[in-house]
Amino acid sequence: MKFIAFDLETTGTVPGVDQIVEIGAVRFINGQPEAVFATLIDPKMPIPPGASNVNKIYDNMVKGKPTIDTLLESFTEFCGEDILVAHNAPFDTQFILADYKRHELPTPRGIILDTLPIARKVFPGLANYKLGTLVQHLKIPTSGFHRAEEDASYAGLLFLEMTKRIMVNGQAPAVSNLIALTGKPEQKFPVIEKKPKQLDLLSLF
Repeated sequence: MKFIAFDLETTGTVPGVDQIVEIGAVRFINGQPEAVFATLIDPKMPIPPGASNVNKIYDNMVKGKPTIDTLLESFTEFCGEDILVAHNAPFDTQFILADYKRHELPTPRGIILDTLPIARKVFPGLANYKLGTLVQHLKIPTSGFHRAEEDASYAGLLFLEMTKRIMVNGQAPAVSNLIALTGKPEQKFPVIEKKPKQLDLLSLF
């Protein structure tokens, strides 16, 4: 199975208001990480102390880094049509979608799978379903949390462990079965189309 696990770090929790400060994405092929897309992002606003306390990303770390509008096309190209995997995927997808819409840029085309509801079905009875709790439950080696590349990698490894547990006769589960486990219809980024620019009539005279 080929898929891309991704994660964002942000200045807060409100898409379209708060900004992305880091993207991390890891492409997995046949159970192994094969390629990485990871970068800090200049949000063009101060990072609130509360956010920095969580992700340990500070203003001096993002100053002069690329801005989100210069990265979205590269991220889309990296993702292509591959399956996209994220833990609590609606948070990350809504956040980055706000930027895709703002800059009218093409989105990744793959199906989006959320590991959070799948984990609730595969590992019933845990105290909570935070990514850290699940990673510790599975004894996946860690180097820290709340940085985008690391958390994307953990989400990918979690996804692999879950697919192993629901194999049938040694075969990976069908994507349709994984979608069913999320309890939602198939999820994808919408197609973003550039809006026609309004003609400035005054400039004609």
